[in-house]
Amino acid sequence: MKTNDYIKYVTEQVVSYVDQPKEEKRARKEEKRNMQQPKAYQLFGLIPFAISQTYKQWRNKE
Repeated sequence: MKTNDYIKYVTEQVVSYVDQPKEEKRARKEEKRNMQQPKAYQLFGLIPFAISQTYKQWRNKE
């Protein structure tokens, strides 16, 4: 990809973002926030998930 193509692409993305109404920006931001994983998973990976699954299995056996 040439430099001019990249600059053209970035400029188009910026202009399309600036032209969006505020409500659409807020809706997109809220949707992105809702799609995030819990902070424990982000910080520590699969370890909290594995512990929670093990605990659930242990609790169901009783």
